[in-house]
Parts: sequence; C-alpha cells; structure tokens
Amino acid sequence: MIGAATRRLVRTRAENCCEYCGTRQDDEPFVTYQVEHVVAVQHGGGDDDGNLALACSHCNLHKGPNLAGIDPVLKRIEPLFHPRMQSWADHFEFVGGQVVGKTPCGRATVRVLAMNAQARIDLRQEVQDRESQ
Repeated sequence: MIGAATRRLVRTRAENCCEYCGTRQDDEPFVTYQVEHVVAVQHGGGDDDGNLALACSHCNLHKGPNLAGIDPVLKRIEPLFHPRMQSWADHFEFVGGQVVGKTPCGRATVRVLAMNAQARIDLRQEVQDRESQ
C-alpha cells in the first residue's frame, strides 16, 4: 500500500506532470494523475519511492506492466523509459504536439504508451496555443 506521504512526494518530485509524456495535471483537470509502479509489482517492483512515478491515465493504461517494447526503427526489443534512472531530455523531445523518441528506448516507449495518439497531440497543441497567446 502506497501511503499518502509517498504519494505527495511523487507528485511534488514530478511537479504534477506525467513523467512519461510530460503533460501537466493542470491541463487535464477532470482526470487525476496516478502514482504508478515503474516496475510492476508482479515483476518484483516495490512500493518504495524509487520505483514510483506520476503518470497520466493515458500513459499508465498503455504502459500497464510492460517493461519493454519494440523500437520501430531498429525492430528490436528495448527497455521502456525509467523516470527514476533516466533523464527525459536524453530520450525524448517535443516537436510541435508530438513526443519524439530520440533513442531506441525513447522510441519504444513512445510506441508502447501511444504518446502520439491524436487526442494527446490535440491536447498538447491546445496547451501550446493557449500559452502562446
């Protein structure tokens, strides 16, 4: 069981942003972002804060217990991005409303988590438009 103090720590550390796609909780006020296990409990992951990340519902539902995915460029299995052990900027970048994987790990993660589903792109573009006004 993940306690309230640990949940607060994870949210604060993530600055209320999804640690996978970068979307802010404030940009989706009707959905509560979830504290998720980077390595699922069924794969031996624990409830310690080093194995927890803040995820939007979209990323969390697509990630599920997955630990790896197939890089669409190299066509080989790659580990998914681990927000506690890797830097987001090393593996991803924003290009317009899309999240682009810069590495095999990044590309596999973008694919498995369906980060560029049209609704996610639309949300990012809407936020970008609003912030540029």
